[in-house]
Amino acid sequence: MKRHVILGGTRGMGRSVARKLVERGDWVALLGRDGAELEKSAADLKARGAPGVRVTTALCDLERPDTFRPALEAVEQALEGLDVVIVTAGLFATQEQLEADPSLAQRVLSVDFANTVLFCEEARKKLLLRGGGTLCVFSSVAGDRGRKPVVLYGAAKAGLSAYLEGLDHRFKSQGLTTVCVKPGFVKTQMTEGLKAPPFAGEPDEVADVVVKGIDEGTPVVYAPPIWRAVMSAIKAMPRFVMRRVKF
Repeated sequence: MKRHVILGGTRGMGRSVARKLVERGDWVALLGRDGAELEKSAADLKARGAPGVRVTTALCDLERPDTFRPALEAVEQALEGLDVVIVTAGLFATQEQLEADPSLAQRVLSVDFANTVLFCEEARKKLLLRGGGTLCVFSSVAGDRGRKPVVLYGAAKAGLSAYLEGLDHRFKSQGLTTVCVKPGFVKTQMTEGLKAPPFAGEPDEVADVVVKGIDEGTPVVYAPPIWRAVMSAIKAMPRFVMRRVKF
């Protein structure tokens, strides 16, 4: 049994990961900004969980860094420790929406990069104080290469991926395992209304890949796995080709 904290576990991929964990008997703490939604999700996890599973919650808002430390301290006490911290929360908007609304662009860039990094720093300190643990954070394939449809969102995710790689280099020897998850397009509430491209994933299949990556301590996890090959091909394209293509 391990003790997991999930920021963003009330919906989408985070919810699917949380369900997989409690079904096998792990303890889970959910962090989020909507108290009613947290309690509803906690009740769902308790109903699905193996006998003896413990589920707890705490309020934490990625747009309010002052909530990060109190939330982690509360669930650390409730779970009697921390083994794994998972971050699936984030914001998404299309390139067109971000270009048309500077305030939205600032919000997405702040939440998906700066504030996520600040939360990870609090989590990293907590885990290292306990002798180590796993920090699993959802970035995106959008950060692997500068592309027309995701200039701003992709830039935030590129920065996040670089940060996580740096953590791995700096703290692996001290017991911190860093798992950077790079989902492709996944059919969740975040992508509702968008046209699904080839290789679009389902939350449950992504959750299986993520849980395996956490268990094995895989530094970079593409989900679905085919996106590793897709992005390798895109990264190999010359710049003059990337200027012409639409993806």
